[in-house]
Amino acid sequence: MKSSIFLAAASATTALATALAPRASSLPVISVQGNMFMANNQRFYIRGVDYQPGGSSNPTDPLASSSGCARDIPEFQKLGINTVRVYTVDNTANHDTCMTQLANAGIYVVLDVNTPKYSLNRDDPAPSYNDEYLQSVFATIDRFQNYTNVLAFLSGNEVINDGPSSICAPYVKAVTRDMKQYINNRGYRLIPVGYAAADVEQNRLQLAEYLNCGTDDQRSDFYAFNDYEWCDPSSFQQSGWSTQVSDFANYSIPLFFSEYGCIKGTRGWTDVASLYNSEMTGVFSGGLVYQYSEESDNPGFGLVNIQGNSVSEINGQFSGLATAFKNDQAPSGNGGGRSSSGSPSVCPPQSSFFNVTGDALPAIPAGAVKYMSAGAGSGPGLSGSGSQEDASGESTGTASAGSGQPTKTSSPSTGGTPISASSGSASSSAAAANIRVPEIAFTTPLVCGFALMASTFLGAFLL
Repeated sequence: MKSSIFLAAASATTALATALAPRASSLPVISVQGNMFMANNQRFYIRGVDYQPGGSSNPTDPLASSSGCARDIPEFQKLGINTVRVYTVDNTANHDTCMTQLANAGIYVVLDVNTPKYSLNRDDPAPSYNDEYLQSVFATIDRFQNYTNVLAFLSGNEVINDGPSSICAPYVKAVTRDMKQYINNRGYRLIPVGYAAADVEQNRLQLAEYLNCGTDDQRSDFYAFNDYEWCDPSSFQQSGWSTQVSDFANYSIPLFFSEYGCIKGTRGWTDVASLYNSEMTGVFSGGLVYQYSEESDNPGFGLVNIQGNSVSEINGQFSGLATAFKNDQAPSGNGGGRSSSGSPSVCPPQSSFFNVTGDALPAIPAGAVKYMSAGAGSGPGLSGSGSQEDASGESTGTASAGSGQPTKTSSPSTGGTPISASSGSASSSAAAANIRVPEIAFTTPLVCGFALMASTFLGAFLL
């Protein structure tokens, strides 16, 4: 009987290892090199759209809908894109069909790990940074880490949207740290982790510097922000994009627009020609147009109208963008990008629009430490009770610099087709022996008390 159990367990282990092993594919994984994204040693530019049918008023998981993907992926191919950003997913759902179809179409995914119920609360982030929240975040990573066309994870979207809410920056940075450590300690491939910021001129650069300063375990792998400054008719100088290129000239990690496409005037998509021109590609790695489908919560931004399983292209918007993408290819070679890792940013000083002092971060909540070795388990999905008011599981101290450094080396970036994530939370027992628990100094935790109404996702606003 014992030998039968042993053989069954060995067979199950072998089957799991086979399921998790990447297979040959023509779609390479994306890695970070200097301030560039790379695919098979070639510079990769994000050329995509933001994709969330239903908008913020009806948050559903578009990657769990095989019929929706069958409806929309042909339109993505007509646009000529290589990336979609998805704001909300269900970490209990199966995504094999959509992720495989996207990979077959040559399309990557930039994925937000938060949901309306499981996210940082801008009004009061201390209670919302808790073990239940991180369990949901980690469960989402588990669900998607095995798909080789996951380009990147976003730890947050526009949590900081003005000067007063900048005091919440340490919590954003802590979530990024925790995600990076989880990916490493679970033995997953090095999927880049970064943040999508609001385009707040007064602290846009300071936040970018803050997320790229400090020890390696704390630093973002890339930085993105939502930009609506180029409103046709405009230009590289008039839009302020030239200033952004100058401001970020020495930024050492990849940078891209997580949303762009102003609707103050008629969108002529002249911004596309500038974004993929050598005047910008030395600093920026492309961007994502907001947004694919017309939605009632943010009218005027859509490229298509969706009605059930039918889709109709909006005159001028869809065809104009497709033409712009076709005509404005990125420059050859590295496009002025830097392959060297460069130096981290210097942490910015406190100011009226960036109210953060020092570089101390909240320690990972004690109840979430176990996930680093045992895995997150089943996620709460979109129907869970939520985590924003769970004060009992919040952080109770300040972490030492470098405490998020993993001791288990993550898998190298290798190619492969998307494979089932149904076993995504499983890993070898060796992971448990290689966890470094963050050192905690029990001091008064950081508190954020002054902020505006929280926004959970879909950061674009009417202009």
